[in-house]
Amino acid sequence: MASHNGLITAVDLRSRENNYFHGTREIDRQRLIVRRGQPFSIIVRCSKALTPKHHLELVLHLGKHDEVVIKVQKERRAGDKWWFTQQWVQDEILLTLHSPADAIIGQYRMAVLVMSPDGRIEEDKNEVRFFLLFNPLCRDDVVHLPDEYMLHEYIRNENGIIYNGTSNNIGMLYWNYGQFEDKIMDICFEILDNSNDALKNSKMDLDRRGDPVYVSRTITAMVNADDDRGVVIGKWSGSYSDGTSPSSWTSSVPILREWSKAGARGVKYGQCWVFAGVACTVLRCLGIPTRVITNFNSAHDTHKNLSIDYLVGFENENLGDSIWNFHVWVESWMRRDDLPKGNDGWQVLDPTPQEQSESGMYCCGPCPVIAIKEGELGAKYDAPFIFAEVNADIIHWRIQPDGQWGKVIVDKARVGKNISTKSIYGDYKDDVTLDYKYPEGSQKEREVFEKAGRRLTQPMYDSIEPARLKLLVKHAKPVFGTDFDVIAEVKNEGDKEAHVKLTLQVTAVTYNSLQLGECQKQIINVTVPSNKAHKEVMRLRYEDYAMCATESHLLRVKALVEGEQTPMVTVDDIQLSMPELIVQIPGDAVVRKPITAYISFTNPLPAPLKGGVFTVEGAGLLSTTQIRLDADIPAGQKVSEKITFSPVKPGMKRLLVEFHCDRLHDVKGVATVIVRKKSFQINYN
Repeated sequence: MASHNGLITAVDLRSRENNYFHGTREIDRQRLIVRRGQPFSIIVRCSKALTPKHHLELVLHLGKHDEVVIKVQKERRAGDKWWFTQQWVQDEILLTLHSPADAIIGQYRMAVLVMSPDGRIEEDKNEVRFFLLFNPLCRDDVVHLPDEYMLHEYIRNENGIIYNGTSNNIGMLYWNYGQFEDKIMDICFEILDNSNDALKNSKMDLDRRGDPVYVSRTITAMVNADDDRGVVIGKWSGSYSDGTSPSSWTSSVPILREWSKAGARGVKYGQCWVFAGVACTVLRCLGIPTRVITNFNSAHDTHKNLSIDYLVGFENENLGDSIWNFHVWVESWMRRDDLPKGNDGWQVLDPTPQEQSESGMYCCGPCPVIAIKEGELGAKYDAPFIFAEVNADIIHWRIQPDGQWGKVIVDKARVGKNISTKSIYGDYKDDVTLDYKYPEGSQKEREVFEKAGRRLTQPMYDSIEPARLKLLVKHAKPVFGTDFDVIAEVKNEGDKEAHVKLTLQVTAVTYNSLQLGECQKQIINVTVPSNKAHKEVMRLRYEDYAMCATESHLLRVKALVEGEQTPMVTVDDIQLSMPELIVQIPGDAVVRKPITAYISFTNPLPAPLKGGVFTVEGAGLLSTTQIRLDADIPAGQKVSEKITFSPVKPGMKRLLVEFHCDRLHDVKGVATVIVRKKSFQINYN
């Protein structure tokens, strides 16, 4: 970086050295990227040694129009300010800059001023640029994380696992966060620059970018595109032919690049795990420790009464509330100086556009996890909605002949099951349910629920009575494409035989409970002797569910018993497992050396597969690449493909492969590979 005015000939940003010590060299080794609260040094080279009466001044500029200007002090003073020291060695000056631990994050332009003895600017070198990020390694930074294992997982790890499925059949989706991939950091700042607050008042927005509460809340709003120039457009039903199906994504990287390339226009399409994956990428890249959380049987309480209400029956049963099989959000680690003591640590952030926040925007959080556990619903932000997601009661209602409403069933334990995240010690699942609530059914758990607030309107008629009948639904864990049985069991624990009507229905649903179509329904009259059980078997064939469950792979079984007592209902979800996709990478992987991955897949369906596409990508391995099949895959036949690529980064990497066709979506495979650096041999002969 040369100067044309004479005194300063060059400025060496020492990017490689500084980025190494600041833990940012995976982002870029050419540009200077440093973390706040930690010093960094640059070298100013002069054409000649300056006289002792000359001195240097440093001025920092932020914003496209220099909305923020900071004069760097020459020595440390009281208060958290930028300051620098200098060491003169002939025609070189070593400048060491110290940023405060609450400094604004962003791209800085630094002017190096050579001042004459009488205070005039003799030279202005103003093309020095660098990026400043949050610093989880700095004790004084509010995002400080003291555990090295947690730092590795929640800042440095580009590979993740997002849990999905149902509470009794948990699946996992390998996800490439790719926060260190080329230009991703630039896109993260581009996201901040396109927020509503930034576009409305850029100076005010920049002044607040030192606060991770503000930054993370902005990110939750900007990851979805509902009311701003956000990244991902949400869609939960219908055709995805004008974009990408949410189930096809395996990485944040192509989403972020597509958004940026399109000029800050939303990418089609995403659902909760996509929103959470993208948010995790952005927050980790900016330096905020973040992890992805999955809540099974997640409540969407639209009435804000801490209950999910249903009418007993099969028609018009939904009263506006819903239970999602799973819902995915993120947690970020930070100190909450804006809240009373005790609210530091993990904070819930939910970028999925479900309900508008108190700001009127589709964003949610940050809210302390501990506040949710203790029922402190006044904590900022959006605590009541999050509390209901993990704690709401499910109430089934019946309208009596006199028009009054009566409770039929109250389920206090179904919501908020198996809250999960990836372990810091490997590809294992950690259950963090007890971080969110006390043990289900315990006195403390009910006390917190009462503290958070019961229903505002109590039922006019309560018809819950001791039940002598028990209703259960049983099934295997079937693979998509197979036939299987669903069993409804009615147990009579009374001393008289029972005459009841049993209705058994199977529908295809989305993971957030949208109905896609009925697969099969049976209605029979059953007599159950006292202290006996009746089992009704429904055979479900592939052709029964093939068309309506192609996208979701999720079936909902509902059984209803009506007759001699209050109606009984039970609901269970069947997550159809996907067939295996095999990915193999034989041989040694070396940076910049070609290696080949082999992909194979066997069609498990009794019908041919048309329009097959393999999508391959991996952080540090290769960018997103598609392999389109020229021919159909006949029933029971195997297809094999290969792809050759040259890894660009060393370390443990993950190659993700997704297969998509007319009858099968969301078929995924993964291979883990250790990429070694090039070895150099010295020939002494």
